[in-house]
Amino acid sequence: MAVVPIILLALGLIILFTGLFSVQQGTIGVITMFGKYRRTVQPGLNFKIPFLETVFRRVSVQNRSVELEFQAVTIDQANVYFKSMLLYSVLNTNEETIKNVAFKFIAERDFMQALVRTIEGSIRAFVATKRQAEILTLRGEIVEYVKDQIDHILETWGYHLQDLQINDITFDDAIMTSMSKVVASNNLKAAAENEGQALLITKTKAAEAEGNAIKIAAEAERTAAQLRGQGVALFREEVAKGMSQAAEQMKQANLDTNVILFSMWTEAIKNFAEYGKGNVIFLDGSAEGMQKTMKQLMGMMQMESSSTNDDKKS
Repeated sequence: MAVVPIILLALGLIILFTGLFSVQQGTIGVITMFGKYRRTVQPGLNFKIPFLETVFRRVSVQNRSVELEFQAVTIDQANVYFKSMLLYSVLNTNEETIKNVAFKFIAERDFMQALVRTIEGSIRAFVATKRQAEILTLRGEIVEYVKDQIDHILETWGYHLQDLQINDITFDDAIMTSMSKVVASNNLKAAAENEGQALLITKTKAAEAEGNAIKIAAEAERTAAQLRGQGVALFREEVAKGMSQAAEQMKQANLDTNVILFSMWTEAIKNFAEYGKGNVIFLDGSAEGMQKTMKQLMGMMQMESSSTNDDKKS
């Protein structure tokens, strides 16, 4: 009689341990009974009815990625080769979403095949409306187009397209060579234009500098001429004042003012001899010539004297 409880206890323990199972973190367990969906279970230790319930699938809710390589043809019949990376995941952990992921496709391989072919078809349809010269600048537009096209489809499957990275876009060797030549020629053209602009700027600045230098030199020459003229005028004015004062003093002393003129005449001849530097200067040294010169000097003195008196009266 004691053997029966032991057997029942052992049988209960076996059934209990048979029903225990664990679900890894990042996955959701899908339980079926007799092939029909029954419930989902969360990560950790769980229990199922032994021999009746079955863990049909463990659905991963983590991010997954796949690399794609495929070919497309542009509207101008150029072959375009794409290398891209697809990042996707389960839409959420709701029960209906997990049911779609678990039962929409027979196996994971079938889902991957449908996903890859759908994305490739969307990109091919987009590229078929563009020219090969436009493709390299349309990476962002291609990604947006693909997401708009397949997001709704993926949601019905229980998935979400998180990102599509187009890592490389290439063409046939002949097209790549011609594109390289176009780029090189454009670079040479830009360099020539930049060099011409730099030369133009250099010559313009040089001309401006030369014009400014000429202008400054002309201003300086004009200022110097004014100063020289003012100096000569001041010299003449001072000479006239000195001669007038000397003449007045000689009149007061009852002396002949012609002595001043004679002194100026002799001083002038002396200066010609001292500072002539070998130059030939012709002077009329006769008595008539000296008298003529004296009269001219006296006339100058009288003019200066009259102008001085007028200034004093005014």
